[in-house]
Amino acid sequence: MSQPLEQNATPLPYKIGTEKLVCVTESAANRLRQVLQKNGRTDGALRIAVIGGGCSGLQYKMDLTDGPRPRDILVHSQGVNVVVDPKSALFVSGSSLDYSDDLQKGGFKVTNPNATAHCSCGESFSA
Repeated sequence: MSQPLEQNATPLPYKIGTEKLVCVTESAANRLRQVLQKNGRTDGALRIAVIGGGCSGLQYKMDLTDGPRPRDILVHSQGVNVVVDPKSALFVSGSSLDYSDDLQKGGFKVTNPNATAHCSCGESFSA
């Protein structure tokens, strides 16, 4: 039986999302945990945003954050947190986040089923 909501319960200023928005691979989760720990943010998250720019018109911006801001969407996947703003969520829905330590094309990579074209360098996309 579920617990009844308290009369004075304050709603969260952000939304809770699922892995349908973005799922994190095991290798990305392991690397993200290392980066968060190294930066003293063990309870932090990776923010994924879509911004204008690049050869194809849109590109990803990723940075560490202490947590979601109002209206953000927080996704817990593979034991780590990812934060996406509502506008970026329209572009990344269904994506996966992976990590590779390849010397030339290593780092965090978003695989996005909504991208209709990519530039030759792989750093930007259009949707």
